[in-house]
Amino acid sequence: MKRPHCPAREHSPVSASPVPPETEHRSSSSSVTWGSWKDTSAQDGKCLQNARSTSVCCIWLTLGHLCSLQLPDLDLEGLFSNTDDILHVSRRFLKGLEATAAEEHEQLLHISALFQEFKEEMETVYKIYCASYEHALLLVESYRKDPRLQEEILETLNATVPHTGASDLSFFLVMPVQRVTKYPLLLGKILENTPTSASAYPALQAAVRAMTQVNANINEYKRRREVATKYNKAEHLTLRDRFARLNTHSIAKKTTRLSRLFMHEAGIVAKMEDREYDDLEEKFQCVVSSVAVLKENVASYLGHLEAFLLPTPHMCELQINEGPAQQYQRFAEYLHCTVFPEFKRRLDRLVCQPLCSLSDMLVGPQQLVKKRLDKLLDYEEIQERKSELGSVTYDEEAAMNTYLAINALLVAELPQFNQVALQLLGQILCSFSALQRDLAAQVLQQAQKELEQMPHGRMPLPSFWKMVEDTLQQSGAQLRTFCQTFETVTPSPVTQPLNPAEERKVLSLVSKHGPDKLYQVTSNISGSKDLDLTLQRGQIVALLQSVDTKGNTSRWLVDAGGPRGFVPAGKLQPYCPVQSQQPGMQMPALESSTEGRRHSYAAPEAPRPQVATFTPAFQVVAGFSFAARSPQEVSLQAGQPVVVLEPHDKKGSKEWSLVEVNGQRGYVPSSYLVTVPLQKPMGWSLPV
Repeated sequence: MKRPHCPAREHSPVSASPVPPETEHRSSSSSVTWGSWKDTSAQDGKCLQNARSTSVCCIWLTLGHLCSLQLPDLDLEGLFSNTDDILHVSRRFLKGLEATAAEEHEQLLHISALFQEFKEEMETVYKIYCASYEHALLLVESYRKDPRLQEEILETLNATVPHTGASDLSFFLVMPVQRVTKYPLLLGKILENTPTSASAYPALQAAVRAMTQVNANINEYKRRREVATKYNKAEHLTLRDRFARLNTHSIAKKTTRLSRLFMHEAGIVAKMEDREYDDLEEKFQCVVSSVAVLKENVASYLGHLEAFLLPTPHMCELQINEGPAQQYQRFAEYLHCTVFPEFKRRLDRLVCQPLCSLSDMLVGPQQLVKKRLDKLLDYEEIQERKSELGSVTYDEEAAMNTYLAINALLVAELPQFNQVALQLLGQILCSFSALQRDLAAQVLQQAQKELEQMPHGRMPLPSFWKMVEDTLQQSGAQLRTFCQTFETVTPSPVTQPLNPAEERKVLSLVSKHGPDKLYQVTSNISGSKDLDLTLQRGQIVALLQSVDTKGNTSRWLVDAGGPRGFVPAGKLQPYCPVQSQQPGMQMPALESSTEGRRHSYAAPEAPRPQVATFTPAFQVVAGFSFAARSPQEVSLQAGQPVVVLEPHDKKGSKEWSLVEVNGQRGYVPSSYLVTVPLQKPMGWSLPV
C-alpha cells in the first residue's frame, strides 16, 4: 500500500472582524446579534478545519507506520478499505476550507459552495468505507486474540499518536464514519446561528440538504450491500444439508415461486419487465459464458500442445552422431526443456491465474442475479395480495424491500462490473495472443538455425519436395524388403528327443491341461522357498496359474507331471513341438513356423544325418465343413487336416486364422478348427 503524504496541520484562523453590509437589513426579530453570529460561525468553521485536519493526520500516521512494518498476517486493505481515497478527498477539502479564511465577508457562502462541490466525491468514497466498516471491526476483534499482532498495533499507536490515548485501531477506524455523519450537524448549527436575511443563509440551507442527502444515500447503499453480502455467497451444501433445511415454510415458498414461474412461461401471468436490468443481465451472462468458454479453450489448447510435444526423441539413443536426425534431436530437446516450460509458466501467470480470478469474481454477482429472480417472484406475489387486501404483513413488506434493494444494487453496479470484467477479459486475450506470438517466433527462430545447418537448408522449394518424395519412395522400398525378409519361413529347428518316460508325462499333461498350457524350462531351477519346485533345463511343465498366492505375476504355479509348485516365470517359455526333418513325413504344426522358431527350446543346428525320433505331435483338423465365400478364404471338409500359418488375420483379430490346405492358403473361422494329439504317428519310431 502506498504511503500517503501527511498534509500540513497548520491552518489559517477564521477571520471575524469586519461587519458585513447585510447587517443593516437584518430582521429585528433575530434572536442573536450580528456579533454573536459572527463569533459562533467563525468558531464552527474552525471546528470543521480542526476536525478534518486531526482525523486526516491520525489515520495517515497510523496507516503509514503499519505499512512500514509489513506484517503478513495484518490485512491493511480490509482494515482501512479505501482510506487512501478518503485521504485524497479530505486533503483537497481541507485545502478549500483553509482558503475560505481569506474571504472575510463571504466565508460561509464559500463553505456552503465547497460542500456542494464535494458532495458527490464524499458520497462515493464514504459509502464504500462505511459499507466495509463492519468487516474492519471484525478484523480488529480477531487481531485482539493474537498477542503478537496486538502488541505490534499498540506499539504503533504509542509511537505515532500517543496524544490520543487510543488503545485500539477501532478508535481511528470510526473517525471517517463519525465525520461524514457530523457534517449535517455542524452545518445545521451554523445555519441556526445565521440570520435568515443573511446572503449565505440559502446556500447554507442547500449545503445542509446536500449533506443530509449524502448521509441518506450512504445508509441506503450500506443496506443494499448488507443484503447483497447475505445472498451473494455460493453455498456448497450436501444433499443431507439441503434436506435438513426443508420445512413447511421453505417448501411452501419454493412451491409458490415454482408455480409463479410456470405461469410466466405459460403466459398466464404477465412478467414484470425491467428493460434496463434485462439488458445489463444479458451482458453479464455473456461475460460469464465467455469466461467459461475461454477457460475450457485454454485448458484444451495446453493439453493439445503437450500432446504435440509428447514424443521425446532427445531421450532416446538414436545411435546417429551427426546429420538431420541429430539436429532434430537437438531441436526436440530445445522445445521440451526450454521453450515449452517457459511458455507454460508464462501462460499460467498471465492467462490462467487472471482467468481463474475473474471467474471467481463472477460467482457473487451470479448468486445475486439468481436470488433477484427468486425475490422478484415473491415480490409479484405480494404485490397481487396487496392489491387485493390493501395491506401486507411486516415480513412481506421486508421481502418487498429486499427485492427492491437487490434490484437497485444490481442496476447501479452491474454496468461498472460488466465494463471492468470486459476490460480484464480483453487484457487476458491480448496476453494470450502475445504469448502465442512469442512462442511461434521462438520456435521458428530455433528451427531456422537448425535448418541453416542442414545440407538442403538453402535448396529451392521444388527441389526440396522432389528430394522428400524420392527419400520416401526409397524408404518405402527398404521397408517392404525388410518385411518380406522378416516374414520368410525357414525350416524349423530339430528338437531334443524325448525318452519314453518324458513322452508319457507330456502326453499326460496335454490330456489334462491342453497343448496351449505347456511350457519348457530354459535353465535349471533350484527351489528356495516353500512350495517352490526344483526343475532341470529342458523339462516340460503345464501352467496352472500365472500368479502366486500374493498376487505376484513373476512366480507361476505349474504342474510338473506329478509335483506341483511355483517357479520363476522368466525361466519358462511356451513349448511347441516341432516336426522332425525325416523326408516324406510332415507333421502339421499348431502355429506358424515363426512362432515355433521363437518358442522352441533347441537352437538351430547344422544339417546332420536323419535320426528316427519321436516327438509329441498335435494335429489341427477342421471340426466342421466350411465353404469359401471370397478369394481370401479357403474351403474345408470336416476332419480335414490343416496347417495353421497365422492364428489371426491381418488386423490381429483371432476370429480368423490363415491356414494351408492341399497347397492352398486362405482364411477360415478359428472356431471351426480343433487340435487333436497324434496317438499313433505313422513312420516314426522310438529312439534306440
